[in-house]
Amino acid sequence: MNTVRDYAIQCIKEEAHATLALIDQLDENFDKAVGLMFHCKGKVIVTGVGKSGNIGAKIAATLSSTGTPAFFVNPLDVFHGDLGVMTKDDVVLALSNSGQTDELLRFIPMVLHNNIPIIGMSANPQSLLAKYSTAHIKVWVEKEACPLNLAPTSSTTAALVMGDALAIVLMEMRKFRPKDFAQFHPGGELGKRLLTTAQDVMRSDDLPIIPKEMHLGEAIIHVSNGKLGLGVSVENDKVIGLITDGDIRRAMEKWQAKFFDKTVEDIMTRKPKMVLPNTKITEIQRIMHQHKVHTVLVCDKEGHLFGVVDHYSCMI
Repeated sequence: MNTVRDYAIQCIKEEAHATLALIDQLDENFDKAVGLMFHCKGKVIVTGVGKSGNIGAKIAATLSSTGTPAFFVNPLDVFHGDLGVMTKDDVVLALSNSGQTDELLRFIPMVLHNNIPIIGMSANPQSLLAKYSTAHIKVWVEKEACPLNLAPTSSTTAALVMGDALAIVLMEMRKFRPKDFAQFHPGGELGKRLLTTAQDVMRSDDLPIIPKEMHLGEAIIHVSNGKLGLGVSVENDKVIGLITDGDIRRAMEKWQAKFFDKTVEDIMTRKPKMVLPNTKITEIQRIMHQHKVHTVLVCDKEGHLFGVVDHYSCMI
């Protein structure tokens, strides 16, 4: 007797199989569809009815967030004024599993009348949707994951994956990068990390500044009071070195009784990691990871200290 988990596993396997089968369905129509969308001077208008409409809305959202202006229109709404949003510079991406959906087909003549290219996506290359499409992307599945082979399951997953494939190809063609993604998602966590700079999160007050001549016994106090685990040595208003609590511990182990005779200059790192105030947090995290440090100094090109950014400051 099958368990609940067995049914779930079977569903996932069947949908994964349907997805992989899309690879063999890619042809010159996919290439043509990408070209139409890439060279589109207006918007990609995605449309579909029912479950296809739900998938179309998600594809439109993905396209919009990855550099291809797009939005979803319900074909039923077109008959009540929404046709006005379309221009001859647009491209329509129409989804229908059968390619014969009546509500969608009644919308097609209006699009053709305005000389707007149509990219059809259906399981049937002989359908009316395919016939009237400038490019038709075949998305066919052998069977639905539904045990009755009725509920749209594998077919909607396949359509969603094909939509993602279009979006990813267009991202590569547009050389869409993380900083571009952040501009489309300024309110999200990723957007904040990609747009936030060192000067936005740095600590600039009560910095633990210590002269290079200071004995380490006194330097310990300044490092502790600074609560950053470090002390910055400055000379002529420019950073000349950095010591950390780790440096101090290692010095105590090395010199033991002679430790208190040593000065900051004896153990400081003379070329600490420094970044400019406009350095992005993502770049600072990369520097920290690459050089295995937990703190960077924020300075100008001449080495004037503005602040300190530590590992915790980057956790936004």
